[in-house]
Amino acid sequence: MKLTTREKSALIMEAFVTIVILLLVNLSVIVILNDMIQTNPGLQDGIFIIKRSMVIGPYHYQLWSWENIFIGLMIAADAGVVYWRLLRRYHQMQLRHIIDELHYIANGHFDHRIPFTLKGDTQRVVTSVNALVDSVISSMEDERRIEKSKDELITNVSHDLRTPLTSIIGYLGLIEDHQYHSEDDILKYTHTAFNKAKQMKSLVEDLFEYTKMRQTDTPMNISKIDINQMLEQLAASFELEAEDKGIKIAIDADDKPLQIEADAEKLGRVFNNLIANALKYGDGGHNIILRSKPVSEREIQVSVENDGSQIPEASLKQVFERFYRVEGSRSKATGGTGLGLAIAQSIVDRHGGYIYVTSDPKMTRFIIHLPVKNGERIERVQPTTTPEENLEE
Repeated sequence: MKLTTREKSALIMEAFVTIVILLLVNLSVIVILNDMIQTNPGLQDGIFIIKRSMVIGPYHYQLWSWENIFIGLMIAADAGVVYWRLLRRYHQMQLRHIIDELHYIANGHFDHRIPFTLKGDTQRVVTSVNALVDSVISSMEDERRIEKSKDELITNVSHDLRTPLTSIIGYLGLIEDHQYHSEDDILKYTHTAFNKAKQMKSLVEDLFEYTKMRQTDTPMNISKIDINQMLEQLAASFELEAEDKGIKIAIDADDKPLQIEADAEKLGRVFNNLIANALKYGDGGHNIILRSKPVSEREIQVSVENDGSQIPEASLKQVFERFYRVEGSRSKATGGTGLGLAIAQSIVDRHGGYIYVTSDPKMTRFIIHLPVKNGERIERVQPTTTPEENLEE
């Protein structure tokens, strides 16, 4: 930390005043001791005897001299006092600089940090203050993101609810105003309103599920489940729908059980969403493959793959954002709420795992890593090979 010219002058003046005061104190002590020696013959004789006993050589050189020892002690004490005074004043100046830096940051310069490199406890104070400022700024940014996220959530929910609600009110209004020509018109209007109401119900349920899974205190019913058996049951439940679209669902898994501790209902929701997405958005596809395998004693890997249309590169990092819909075939026209993948990601995260997606002209893969034991967390590792190679190892 660099001192200003004024601070350097203050230190010099501090040293000068201290030395003057110490000289006056030393002179007073010498005068008092001389008076004591002159008025006390016993003390004077004792000092003389000590002097005579501490001599060396044929010339009787005295090793001990009361005056020399006293002067040396006084000089050492004076030097210590001067050093302590200057160090104390220097620390006060450091503290004043730190306070000035804090005021500068508090005035809105949140990207500024205390730049000093000091020693000892003062440096720990500087480091702690910088860490505290970083933490506060991070909390402020997180709060802004949360507020922005809430605003976006309200906007998206309002928009997605308003569209079907407008249709429901419109068609029911036609019936209410008797603006129909036959019973078939009434059935058509009510059928459309019913479908729009189901769309609203689906959105509300997905929104409730997403909000619930984002809350870390939401309880989960943990039990030991067989992932391979779950995938077989899901494949069977989607078999008729897949056949209607000319798609075949296949399972690539070992015959032996692949068991983990998880919430079966919520984990089933994840795979249900991924398979439903593959059927809904996999235009031109003919195959959906459900793969599973153990990665280690504490981790498994599951993927839902389809050979439908490729997800654009720019959309891969956004598909898990709530209400995000990829352009083209993956649009609102398909009837989705835009919350399915966000819910899947939240559920996987609550289980301590992670999910990501890869897509190329041949295959789109949603890959999930889950811990075997409940309560453990799997750190995300970017694959060094293609997802297909990872699954077939």
